[in-house]
Amino acid sequence: MSAIKIIAYISAAILIFFGVLFIYATFSPTGQIGWLIIGAISVLIGFGLIFWAARKPSAGTNQNVTVKIDLPGNVSLDTMKCKSCGGVLSPENVTLVAGAPVVSCPYCKTTYQLTEEPKW
Repeated sequence: MSAIKIIAYISAAILIFFGVLFIYATFSPTGQIGWLIIGAISVLIGFGLIFWAARKPSAGTNQNVTVKIDLPGNVSLDTMKCKSCGGVLSPENVTLVAGAPVVSCPYCKTTYQLTEEPKW
């Protein structure tokens, strides 16, 4: 959440709080009708700020995330084959699931996690 949205929400809360206090004070023995108008305007501005902050898109909402997978050992994706059926796999068949590289075979529909062996 951006700083502008946080400031807008805090300002809205303050305006709504004092607006309700002004509206409540209007009905006291010493209340004036002007307090009702001030309270109503404060509450409307507060809800307007909430509406504005909720509708305004955050900066950077359309981010592209590039995941680079470090495959275990000396794996060449040109010759990588499925453990179950021996079908040739391409880089599109390797995905990252919960932080681990997972291979999905397009031929036998087998899905398995690549095991990481020491690189030394």
